[in-house]
Amino acid sequence: MIGDFNWKVMEKTMEGLSRRFESNSRNLANANTPEYARRNVSFEDQLREVVDGPRRLPMKITNEGHIPSGPMTVSAVVPEEIKIYDEKFRLDGNNVDPEREMAVLSQTRMAYSAMSRFVAKKGSLYRLVIGGR
Repeated sequence: MIGDFNWKVMEKTMEGLSRRFESNSRNLANANTPEYARRNVSFEDQLREVVDGPRRLPMKITNEGHIPSGPMTVSAVVPEEIKIYDEKFRLDGNNVDPEREMAVLSQTRMAYSAMSRFVAKKGSLYRLVIGGR
């Protein structure tokens, strides 16, 4: 499991989906707070770039002070929480739409459930190999 690329991708996906659950629940809790800007968690694009390879030529890093052009490893992918200011849903400045948040919540729940089944299946395969059956 230490060197397994798929395991690392599944672990990072579960981390990102967990952060999205937290962000989504915070949005729903503040649905009636004036001037609250909803938050969105983004990590899929970074993870896709690591898995599929970069779509553009990666810049070479020759010095520690250079800024990388994107994540180079799965562990470098960081789920980002982004505040969305430019959408206004209500007159008091709050932009949380409960229906949208519930849809995002159900989509995240389905993805998390599917990923946890993949992790359980992968774990059972490891137990099978270690057990020697």
